[in-house]
Amino acid sequence: MTVSFDFTGKTLLLTGAAGGIGREITALFYDAGANLVLLDMDDAALKDIAAGHDPAGERIAIMKMDSSSVADIDAALALAKDRFGGVDYLMPAAGIYPEQLVESMTDEQWRQVMTINLDGVFFLLKRALPIMRDGGAIVNFASLAGHRGSYGHSHYAATKAAIISLTKTLTLELGPRIRVNAISPGIIETRMTGDLLRTRGEQLVSSTPLGRNGQASEVATVSAFLCSTAASFVAGEVIHVNGGLFMAG
Repeated sequence: MTVSFDFTGKTLLLTGAAGGIGREITALFYDAGANLVLLDMDDAALKDIAAGHDPAGERIAIMKMDSSSVADIDAALALAKDRFGGVDYLMPAAGIYPEQLVESMTDEQWRQVMTINLDGVFFLLKRALPIMRDGGAIVNFASLAGHRGSYGHSHYAATKAAIISLTKTLTLELGPRIRVNAISPGIIETRMTGDLLRTRGEQLVSSTPLGRNGQASEVATVSAFLCSTAASFVAGEVIHVNGGLFMAG
């Protein structure tokens, strides 16, 4: 797929950068000229990603970050300001997707998902606003589960439904200075969905009008569109990237 964007001189801050979708977003934005602040718990993966794209370290800054840690978030934002003067595009893509039925879920399991998938997003968004430049864009990551629920993933689904509402509220509060939108991926072939694809892959493909699973690159291009001038009048939207599975379901 060939899609052209120009983000020269702009800076993207991305959490979950070592994940499947995060890697594709990194590659697309780097090729489009952006500076990147890449954050993830997997420090070794971040170093490999940065070395593969920007061995001189001119346009990529990396930091190991726990998305639930306010101290780590503050340090990451200080890095973005010191290296690139601020942030134009913000994408909190870090998240976890454990499986656990409600009846056997512990309070600690519920709280862990809430802390990483929701609290961490709020902590980052709130603290990033002072260093976000006018005309910037926030792209949040919801999920098909946030609209339909997900068997065995009530905590995950609940956080993603909250992200949808948070996106709409931020649109009201931050416009016209910053546009806020969200993406709801469906079944995307990444490490995170590996177990799901092994157990229900054929069923899910048969239920999807396009007859296949999605690729991480197909989410990345939508994230770039939402940051680009092509989406200059798009705000408060949740873009489904699921091959029609949401509609068909």
